Amino acid sequence: MLVLALDTTTRRGSVALARDGAIVDVWAGDPAITHGQRLPGDLMRLLDQQHLRVADIDLFAVAAGPGSFTGLRIGIATMQGLALANAKNIVGISALDALYHATLINGPSGFGGDVAVWMDGARGEVFSACYRDGAVAEGPLVETPAEVLARWSGRNGDRGHAIRFVGEGAILYRDLIQAALPAAVVSPDVPLLAPTIALLADGQARRQESVAPDAIRPLYVRRPDAELARDRKAGRS
Repeated sequence: MLVLALDTTTRRGSVALARDGAIVDVWAGDPAITHGQRLPGDLMRLLDQQHLRVADIDLFAVAAGPGSFTGLRIGIATMQGLALANAKNIVGISALDALYHATLINGPSGFGGDVAVWMDGARGEVFSACYRDGAVAEGPLVETPAEVLARWSGRNGDRGHAIRFVGEGAILYRDLIQAALPAAVVSPDVPLLAPTIALLADGQARRQESVAPDAIRPLYVRRPDAELARDRKAGRS
């Protein structure tokens, strides 16, 4: 099975190709160029490198969010269009889940504690989720780092040593994390997500969990600006 995967949840983003559960090629995006300018060109170049056509792809996979509204719309629409044009199914993968699984694959072995995934949500906020024993213990949420840490420090007490923080948001707010949970570990690296998205999508497809292109739904977490503006104008929080 050939899986073509795309991540547009961050400015850099990435694309990846997997064959039968193994990564064949990965392309990191150029953060100086918008996703709208790069797509679908990045995908086509990746396929060209492998002497493949879009019609050769068996399954399309895309990061469903959270992330910027513009990035998510462009990424999902691109993969929906390719899947629809080629009568293939698609899988949407949470970027938080992908980052967690990428940490398990690429991180140090033997870590048995909680994994806290923080993506930079801009506006002084983070998209967060906490994973325990392979399952989601909390999230996905969008809050300020201080709000998340106040809740987690009270809940974990001296278990701060058993939490590993990963993601761009964790690096950005490293000082706050270590002040609230001194023994927590903040990973210095952020893996590309498209390879993990491809592998997770392959597994879902084999479990008959892929869907038609029009069934994909974005995971926004944060409400759109237009809705928030309407509520403020109407005097609602």
